[in-house]
Amino acid sequence: MTPFPFSCLIIDHMHPSIVPMLEDIGITVDYRPELKPNEIPDLLPQFDGLVVRSKIKITADLIQRADKLKFVGRAGAGVDNVDAAALAGRGIALINAPEGNADAVGEFTLGLLLALFRNVVKADKEVRAFQWQREENRGEEIMGKTIGIIGYGNMGRAFARRLASFNCQVLAYDLNDGLAADEFAQLVPLNQLFAHSDVVSLHIPFTPNNRHFAGEAFFESFAKNIWFLNTARGEIVDQEVLIAGLKSGKIRGAALDVLENEQLRTLTERQKAGFEFLSTTNNVILTPHIGGWSHQSYVKINEVLVRKIKALLAG
Repeated sequence: MTPFPFSCLIIDHMHPSIVPMLEDIGITVDYRPELKPNEIPDLLPQFDGLVVRSKIKITADLIQRADKLKFVGRAGAGVDNVDAAALAGRGIALINAPEGNADAVGEFTLGLLLALFRNVVKADKEVRAFQWQREENRGEEIMGKTIGIIGYGNMGRAFARRLASFNCQVLAYDLNDGLAADEFAQLVPLNQLFAHSDVVSLHIPFTPNNRHFAGEAFFESFAKNIWFLNTARGEIVDQEVLIAGLKSGKIRGAALDVLENEQLRTLTERQKAGFEFLSTTNNVILTPHIGGWSHQSYVKINEVLVRKIKALLAG
């Protein structure tokens, strides 16, 4: 194989397989996860490619002098830390890898739903405290429920596939009107999902336009009191409205893998009060943004990125 005459800078920690994978397609790799954000702009002009996770925001200023840069690869699904318009204006391709951790997210979301329905976290804490409370932990079954999925891309479909054996109805809504249906979910308008769902699960990317998409009007639109799952992005949800819904019973329980502010040391006093409620409420499960975080997805993300980079550079 004739090597590609390209070089790539990697500035975040990644599974070590990324280096030989890129080298196998002829790309010279400079793996520098220890770089400080202020050191990156001076280095970028040397490289044809940049691979990131979440260390920095990719802005117009950052790429101002990166005249050789042909692509930015985001090792994961979300690209909310990338100014896509700035890249497009410079003719720089944006590549991400939502296919790489979709299975991990699908499995994890199902796990959250089961844990929420069957009081797994609450019951575990009680038994460890020498409390053996069976009736108090009588739970719900997925069978017979209607599960609403908002966002039917890689993540939403992965969750729907895993629900297939539970004999439940799955309704999905997506902004993309041309989305192909499949055997795992019925694509419906949002008002139909509001009318019938017992559970709603978010699988949409965060954009400036959908901040607090799940706000007061959203939750009040559901005909039933619902269980709520979020493995997408915390900024999509108005956390204060979510808390009010939990207190009123409109939201019967919530499993949150993401929060509006995940830098817990920087919480404002108001955010601290909300977090204290969420962290001490028995019908809430909190996890630290690990839905796509499996040993297998760590490698799969690399495989997807490298495949897409190869296709891009091969023209």
